[in-house]
Order: sequence, then structure tokens, then C-alpha cells
Amino acid sequence: MFAIASVQRGCRKLIAASTLISPLSLLLAQMSESAPPADIVIKNATVMTVTHGTIEHGSVWLHNGKIAGTGTSVDAPTSAIVVDGTGKYVTPGIIDPHSHSALGDDVNEATSPVTPSMMMIDAFDNSDMALYHALAGGVTTELLLHGSANMIGGQAVVIKNKFGFSRDAMLFPNAPRSIKFASGENPKRVYGRRNELPSTRMGNFEVMRQAFEDAKAYMASWDAYNAKVAKGDKDAVAPKKDLKLEALADVLRGKLYVQIHCYRADEFLTEEAIAKEYGYKIRAFHHALEMYKVGDKIAPTGTGIATFADWWGFKDEAWDAIPWNAVMSMREGVRVALKSDSNDYVRRLNQEAGKMIHYGGATEEEALKMITLNAAWIIGVDDRVGSLDTGKDADVVIWNTDPLSTYARAEKVYIDGDLFFDSLLQGLGTTHFHGVMHEAGFSGSDDEEGDGQ
Repeated sequence: MFAIASVQRGCRKLIAASTLISPLSLLLAQMSESAPPADIVIKNATVMTVTHGTIEHGSVWLHNGKIAGTGTSVDAPTSAIVVDGTGKYVTPGIIDPHSHSALGDDVNEATSPVTPSMMMIDAFDNSDMALYHALAGGVTTELLLHGSANMIGGQAVVIKNKFGFSRDAMLFPNAPRSIKFASGENPKRVYGRRNELPSTRMGNFEVMRQAFEDAKAYMASWDAYNAKVAKGDKDAVAPKKDLKLEALADVLRGKLYVQIHCYRADEFLTEEAIAKEYGYKIRAFHHALEMYKVGDKIAPTGTGIATFADWWGFKDEAWDAIPWNAVMSMREGVRVALKSDSNDYVRRLNQEAGKMIHYGGATEEEALKMITLNAAWIIGVDDRVGSLDTGKDADVVIWNTDPLSTYARAEKVYIDGDLFFDSLLQGLGTTHFHGVMHEAGFSGSDDEEGDGQ
């Protein structure tokens, strides 16, 4: 008999095979709406807090969707549900700071090199099975980015991976806004094939500078209009609203985190110079495979990186990539996170972090931080997720063994204190479940050219 856990309210209701019908929305409509338990205690586990060490034979108390305490013991009520963590490991939920999951073919608006008013939430398909696969890998938060076809792409969406919930219920509440930039080969290739601007690195940065000059002029026109209104000028005429220039103005005002697809050392320095010229800050370079060459110059700017663990040689910009990049950059003072950029890699970011111990000698805590707290910082949500600190969201993963091991698998995944994945229930007809999903038309999306690599 096939059964699955309710992904809407923590697998507290099982659905038999006879109730599985197409489409998926009808299936989800039958799932339980009951609230998650107020108190859960995971006991006698190895608790990897990320910020205050590892606690052997420790406990984690989840209360009303928040972490209420960690330690060798916790002061939870006797009514709390107790989860036996003997022999298990507990970590914060994994955070992917660079994902294109659930965006399908709409990841790039490759019709203009400057498209900052595009909103990735408008492309977000919350039923994409790639989200479920990521959840099964312990991923609880993802930054869904525009692709890298454009020098200035669209605005990202941040989700909590509550697969099975409605689109809006999956949005990370009040997460900061991010925008995707890209330099180098991708915009060169996309527009160069059409014999359009930009087709060179010179063209890339000219397009970027001109966009910000246009935004400055737009801001000045609105400042002049508002000044006239403030003086009581009833004849003042408001400038025409331009969504593209409004978004660029928000970059200049510091209202958007700038996330830049960039590989080469020289381009990191150029991007930083342009940011300084126009007065905005870069939140992170993504990919950043040559950061090891200039980490000492980038670290003082406060810009972080979201990089691959060991991808190299797959394109011209990656020929100088080395797997020691992340740890070498970290040693120079750069804040380093690992990311997926792939529906495949997102399922095992824990293993990617484990490679950092091999490539460069990172400690377990440093490696784990690259897929939790540092990744959360890049998104701007590190005050709410990324570590097992009291008061943070109860996004927690229970692993069968050390999460940095190749043998590790997520057994239970909690988001806001609610159980969204339980591996003990996945062996019951998983193949049939995926078959039903496929017949219903819900399938994962593969990366498309120019979306991020």
C-alpha cells in the first residue's frame, strides 16, 4: 500500500494510493490543515549549532515555530513531543544562496541586457518537484535568482521550502530584495550571437554604466519634481514612471542586494570599482572561481561569495578554477558560502560542504557554515535562520550520520517547527508517487543555457 506524509502539515495524515488523483492540486487539497505541535524536543543527538559549537548527547527544543533552546538538556514542558536523536546529528536547515529551481524556462528574460524590473516570483512554480528533491536533501531556504543572460537581470524571490503549500505561503516573510547582475561570457555570448551590444567585456560594462547614468537622471527628475511640489508649485508635472529605472534607482538607494554572476579576478575588481563609482554595495559574487587570486583585495569591501565546491574547466572562465578556492578565500577574510546552481547539486549540498575539509582543511564548523549561516547572510536572513540559536526560526534537519559524510541523508526536515519531510515515509511507494506526479504534469526543470553557469 502506498502512503505519503502530508507535506502541508508535517505528515500527520497519510493518504492511501486510492486517493492519489491528478492533478496535484486536488491531492494537496485533501491534506491536513491542522497546526504543527507547539513543542518538540529532539533528544540525545549530536547537535551542530554552527555558532556555539557541537553538543554531544544534546537536545534542541522547538517551540511555536522557533528554537527555544539547545544544550545537554532543555527546559521544555512535559507535554512536548519527544524525538529520539540517539546516534543522529542535528543541524540548521541548509540554505541555498543561488538556485534556479522552480523557474523553468522563464529563468532568463534574454531580450535586453538590462531587465531589472523582472520579478522572479512571476515565474515561480511552487509545484516543481525539484523543490521536493531539495527538501529531501535538507534544504529549507532558497534564493531563486534570475539567470545570467543579462548584465542586469531581474529581482529574486526567497522561499522557505514548504513543498505542498500555496505559492505565497512558501515565500520567506519579509526577506530583503535581491537583484541578479552578470558579467563575462554569458551576456557576451547571448547578445554577441545576435551581433548586438554587448558582445565584449567592454560592451558589458558600458551597458552597465549607461544604465546607472540613466537611473541617476531619472532620480534627479523626480527629485526636481518633488522639490517643486514641496514649494507649492501647482504646475509641476510628474515624470513618467519607468519600472526599469525605478528598480535601478533602488539599487543606487541601497534597497536591493546586488548578487553578481562573475568568475574572473579582474572582473571582481571592475565590478567593485563601478559599485564605488555609483555608490552601491555588492552583496556577493556568485561562482567567483578566481577569488583566491584577489581575496585580500575583496575582503575589505565586505562582499561575500557563493561558489562551487569543485567545479572547474567547464568554460573559458573556469580554466583557472581550483577546488581550494573557497577555503583560500575564507582564509583571506572573505565570507564564503557554497551554492547549487543546479537541481542536482541542491540535493547534496551537505556533501559539497564536506569537500571543504578535504580541499583546504576547513573545520567541520567552517564547512557547515558555508551552507547555513554564511549562505543566510548572502540572502540577508542570517538573523532568522542559519544556526541553532534561541529565537531563530525552527528550521532543523535530523541526519542519520555526520552531515558532512557521503553516507549522510536527511531523515527529518522541520521548517518553522513543522515536519515537512520524513525519510521513513518515503520508502512507501516513492516510485509510484513520482509516476503520479509525472502523469499529472508536475516535473522538475533542468538548467537552461545562460541561467547561471
